[in-house]
Amino acid sequence: MIRDSGLDWTIFRSSVVFGPEDNLLNQFAFLERLFPVIPLACADAQFQLVFVGDVAKAIVNVLDLGAANSMTYELAGPHVYTLAELVRFSGAAIGKHSRIVKLPDSLSRLQAMTMEMAPGEPLISRDNLDSMKTPNIASGPRAPELGIGEPASIEAIGPLYLTGNSPRSRFSGFRATAHR
Repeated sequence: MIRDSGLDWTIFRSSVVFGPEDNLLNQFAFLERLFPVIPLACADAQFQLVFVGDVAKAIVNVLDLGAANSMTYELAGPHVYTLAELVRFSGAAIGKHSRIVKLPDSLSRLQAMTMEMAPGEPLISRDNLDSMKTPNIASGPRAPELGIGEPASIEAIGPLYLTGNSPRSRFSGFRATAHR
C-alpha cells in the first residue's frame, strides 16, 4: 500500500513487453536459428505479452487524467500464450522449426544454475523459474481510460521485426557500426 505522500501517482503493471528490441521473442528467434533442439524450462508457463507501443500509449493517455490518480492498471496483450507457444511462434516467423524438449523441474533448475555461472547476462535464472510459476496474465478486462482499444498482437507485430522486414530494420546495420 502506498502511503498518502501528497504526490499524485499511477501504477502500471505490465505483462512481458514485446517489440523490436525485446529480449524474449528476439532471443527465441536467435536460438531457433542456431539449434535444431531447444531444451525449454517452464514450457507451460503462461504469458500475455503486451506491445511496447501500447504501453507507451496507455501512459500518455492517462498523464493528465485526474481519474487515473491513485490507480493501478494492468497492461497485457489480447492473448495468453505458453512459453513453448512463444518459442514456436518466433521460429515460425523466421521459417525455423526447432524441436522443443520440455524440461522437468529438476533439469530446469540445473539449466538455470548452469546459465547463471556463464559469463554475461544469463538466458534464464533460478529467479526466472520461480517467477514463471505464477501466470503473467491480466486479472480482468482492460480499463477503457487507457485508450488502447484492441491491443496489438504478437502475430501482427512480431514477424515484422523478427524477420527484419520492418521499415526501421534497414537502419540496424548503421546502428551496429555506430556502436563500435
